[in-house]
Formats: sequence, C-alpha cells, structure tokens
Amino acid sequence: MGLSSLAAAHAQSGAVAEFYAGKPMTLIVSTGAGGGLDANARLVARHMGKHIPGKPSIVVRNMPGAGHIQATNFMHTQAPKDGSHIAAILPSFVLYQLIDGRGAQYDTRNFNWLGSSDVDNMNVYVWHAASVKSIEDAKRTEILMGGTGAGSYTVLFPTLMNNLIGTKFKIVSGYKSTNEIHLAMERGEVQGRAGNFFSSLKSQNADWLRDGKINLIAQVGEKRDPEFPNVPLLQELTTDAEAKQIFRLFSAEIAMGKAYLTTPDTPKDRLDALRRAFDATMQDASFLTEAKSSAIEVRPLNADAVSRIANEILATPKALVERAAQVRGK
Repeated sequence: MGLSSLAAAHAQSGAVAEFYAGKPMTLIVSTGAGGGLDANARLVARHMGKHIPGKPSIVVRNMPGAGHIQATNFMHTQAPKDGSHIAAILPSFVLYQLIDGRGAQYDTRNFNWLGSSDVDNMNVYVWHAASVKSIEDAKRTEILMGGTGAGSYTVLFPTLMNNLIGTKFKIVSGYKSTNEIHLAMERGEVQGRAGNFFSSLKSQNADWLRDGKINLIAQVGEKRDPEFPNVPLLQELTTDAEAKQIFRLFSAEIAMGKAYLTTPDTPKDRLDALRRAFDATMQDASFLTEAKSSAIEVRPLNADAVSRIANEILATPKALVERAAQVRGK
C-alpha cells in the first residue's frame, strides 16, 4: 500500500472513530429477553464495541413481534441509516418476503450483513408428560404447540409438518417470547415447541436434555447434528419429492445461523468497520472464554457467506415458492 493509500485509510479510520466515540450503539434483538438468541446477542454486545474504532458501548434492545418482522421492518424503515444500529434477527424473514410478505416493509437485498455467530440445527420437541414420543405418534395424537408470531419458526415448522406429512399439531400463538413458551410447557399449558437451536437448548435448558424432560422428534438443517444422530431431519420424514424440496427450502434459512445485520445505506467506511469488528469479535479470546463458560456455541460465518445464502434463497424458482406458500398456510 502506497503512502497516499495509507494516509487515506488512516483518515477513514479516524472519521469512523470520531463518529462512534462517546455515543452508544443499539443492538436490536428480534426475540424477547431470556432466549438463546438474546443471550447470544448480549454476549456479542459486551465484546464487539472494543473492536469498533471509537470503542462505543452497545446497548441491547429487544423487539419481539410478528415472528421477527417487527424488528426487520424497524431496521429497514426506522433505524438511523448511519451505522449506529445493528441487529440480531433470526433469518425467517428472508423467505417470508417471497412466500407471504404480509406486513413486510423491507427488501432483504437492501440489508448489509455483518456475519453470523453460530450455525446450528433447529429442533422440534414435546414435553415428556405428553403421549407423543415420535413423529408417528404426532400423526395420531393432537399436541398443543406454543407459538409467537405468524412468521416465526415456532409456528412455521409445525404448520409445514401438518400440511406435508400429516402431523396433528395445534398451534397456540400469542406468547411474547420463546422463554414464555417454555414456562407454559412446564405449567402444562402447551406440550411442545418448534424452532429452537440445539445450542440454545443446551445453554438455556440443559436439564431438560439431562433429565429427559423433552422428547426430540425432529431437527431442521442440511444434515443431522452429530450430537443428535438419532433425531430425523424434516426432509427425511417423507418420500414425496416435492415435500422434500419444500422442507429443504425452509431448512436453507437455518444455514444462515444467528445472523447479524445493519441498515440499508450505511456509509461504506462504517460498514467495513462493523464487519471487521464482528469478525474480530468471533476470534476474541475473552469473548470465546465467556461463550464457553455460558455454553454458547461459536461457529461463525462471515458477511459474504451469509449474503450468499440469502441471495440463493431469494433466487428460488417461482413455482417452488408458490407451492411453499400454499403448504405454509396463513
């Protein structure tokens, strides 16, 4: 790099530091407090600021609602487009834009991805006191499944399974957070939940696994989690070719993991700084030590990898999107 380039880079870094110094940033979380994504985001918030020029503090703000769409809309239309706001949003909003779109005030293509802190399979489970121990049981017996918003994985996966393989899940929506669903399971109000990450389950409810309080009946991802090799993938639950395609389409979102983004039109110098800071955080020794002590997994993807997956989803053939919309239901 020549002297002029070095001078330009130094000036750019100085401008970014001047913008961030002395002012807090906001990290929007699309779920309620107490869940796995919330714990992950708060960990990132405690460490990422020191890697951003100007070393800003990062304040977490939970914004659950409409199955992650409320937070997504906020980041697209209301958050300042200056690099002061970042977000951790489960990526169900990517495919939702194609197959439904009701209430969506965003275009995924406009977001700027920072990366993903962890790529992990999701799961479907039923409380031990219920009579359902397997998918075949769920085809014979009605089970109450707790749900948050219509666009959330807590509602999406049971709906897909009902329409594609004939399970009899009855979704009870309206819970403000997945933590509330878990409390409802323990109280006997509902009997199961879909759409939790294995890593979140292990960090938030390790006793459920240890003491056999839940029966894992399915997992969502491209391949089985090696720690749970006996739990079938959604696409393994059917021999119908079209159903397999649809299950794989919805599973593609899971490959984006716990994704982080910032607003459209963020100035390039600040966006570059945020991406470098996110990558540095994923390698930060103190961050990794705290993650380990909290049983939070760190298996990151960089911004380019997350963006590539999102764009592949958005390029899904129209005919498959239309069929997926039909089986997804309203």
